[in-house]
Amino acid sequence: MNYLFSPFELSSLQLKNRVVMPPMCQYSVVNKDGIANDWHYNHYVSRAVGGAGLIIIEMTDVDPDGRISDYDLGIWNDEQIPALARIVDAVHAHGAKVGIQIAHAGRKAEDAAVPVAPSAIPFSSKSKTPRELTTDEVKGMVEKFRLGVKRAVQAGVDVIELHGAHGYLIHQFHSPLTNRRTDEYGQDLTLFGKEVIVAAKGEMPEGMPLIMRISAKEYTDGGYDLPEAVEISRAYKEAGVDIFHVSSGGEGPVTAANAPGTQAAYQISLAREIKQKLQVPVIAVGKLDDPAVANAVVANEDTDLVAVGRGMLKNPYWALNAADSLKQENSIPKQYAMGFR
Repeated sequence: MNYLFSPFELSSLQLKNRVVMPPMCQYSVVNKDGIANDWHYNHYVSRAVGGAGLIIIEMTDVDPDGRISDYDLGIWNDEQIPALARIVDAVHAHGAKVGIQIAHAGRKAEDAAVPVAPSAIPFSSKSKTPRELTTDEVKGMVEKFRLGVKRAVQAGVDVIELHGAHGYLIHQFHSPLTNRRTDEYGQDLTLFGKEVIVAAKGEMPEGMPLIMRISAKEYTDGGYDLPEAVEISRAYKEAGVDIFHVSSGGEGPVTAANAPGTQAAYQISLAREIKQKLQVPVIAVGKLDDPAVANAVVANEDTDLVAVGRGMLKNPYWALNAADSLKQENSIPKQYAMGFR
């Protein structure tokens, strides 16, 4: 039986445990140049010291106008590589593996003068109306993702995650709510995502897994539900995705009739369905910061990996404390050993 602190292996990715720090925007690039700074270094390295098996660096954008805010990380030029490499090297030194979430915010780019999107549909009544990308610009966007992945590989990451969830650009393309195009990218709503996947895999070393974060359910009236998400994920798996990071929502304002749950592990049924239907490893996320719950969803084979977001924001050493409370083995830095006796 697997449990929270048992190893996980997929191709070249070998994790000491199944605890994932998911990507969480820090909005801390004070110079607005997309370059990681000391805050990001300390933020990620402390979680490696704290025992996480996989740390996924926050949403890192392929274009300046693809950032949610101008304070987000970027990966649109080579000058952004060294600061990321410094983080990767330090995280590795403390026994964790590193992923990075490559993304474009699309119509949710708040600081872009004119955001771009599959179709000229604003996120809400208070949002800017985006400009619809031309067909050639969509193909150019695929190239931006390719170059972003290339730079991430140069920085030394162990795994790539593409952000296809939470209403950002890839999600915008595969959602009927936000893609009203009449060209090839409207005829096949997963085409853009599939082309990004193929481009990413072309830059990744043999055996490096590709993660796709997916919203498995939309919470706006008329949004897609889990059966549609399974088929979207199937198309992405066939294009080359190895692991799905299963979340939900973010496509538009939540309507009362479709509001998500608030209970512990409220998204676990979404992860389990994609895992079972597609026979693919998954990362579950969503109110899993109780160690007993996190351990149970792994032991019950609902998920392969558990992402603990808010829990790790509150406590960099969540994984060490979780292992201690579960009486499971996790490597404790010798400098901290007295605290766990």
